Amino acid sequence: MKDFVSNPMSLFDIRGQVAVVTGASGAFGSLAARVLAGAGVRLVLAAGRAQELEAVAQACREAGAEVETVARRPSTEADCEAILEAADRRFGGADILVVASGLNDVAPIGDMSLERFERVMSGNVTSTWLLCRAFGRRALARGRGGKVVLVSSARGKLGHPAGYTAYCASKSAVDGMTRALGCEWGKSGITVNAIAPTVFRSSLTAWMFEDTEKGRATREGMLARIPKGRLGEPEDLAGPLLFLASRASDFHTGHILYADGGYTAG
Repeated sequence: MKDFVSNPMSLFDIRGQVAVVTGASGAFGSLAARVLAGAGVRLVLAAGRAQELEAVAQACREAGAEVETVARRPSTEADCEAILEAADRRFGGADILVVASGLNDVAPIGDMSLERFERVMSGNVTSTWLLCRAFGRRALARGRGGKVVLVSSARGKLGHPAGYTAYCASKSAVDGMTRALGCEWGKSGITVNAIAPTVFRSSLTAWMFEDTEKGRATREGMLARIPKGRLGEPEDLAGPLLFLASRASDFHTGHILYADGGYTAG
């Protein structure tokens, strides 16, 4: 470990490790896959949309990564086991788990059905729990530790007036799970942390960055509460991901890392 004095960047060296990324066709999942591929990680990428998944996988292969794909969402125990089994079969097990799968559904509570609420909770909370359990069982049995990176949100800490009862509740639950597993696995060498962004540039949020009346109004409302004075960019999430996936974060567990330009500080 003393090599960090003469070579500090060695703390972030994750070349040759194996990462499972779920939600790999989504905004953060595809970014995570490409960043990890560039860092020399072997990948198991999972998502429900097979065509989009393959496009991400091909980009990672072109970056030099070995890639296995699983065209499944982590919706059930069987799905989660299949995703982790793919890592066992192809690479001998996973060292890193990035849970980037999830969803949102916005409506005032009076207009939201129980079915819609439970769908958000299942997609954001239950699937995360199932993936952590599948990863943890394997990591504990191997006894060499591991890295779990969950995706929360500034909405896990802050409410929103536009009908976010399902989403805010689900991300608060992810925060609680992060802390609980950080405690539970603390002595095992498995760290569990979450990245919690505010709005960052993606295909889903591109309209907020555009010079339209709706884009300007929404953007200005957000910027009034972001001390850094801008919305997030993909690279704002890449650094936290590499930190939490590497030995640079070995003494950090149970943390929610807000990548939000100071949004939750005010």
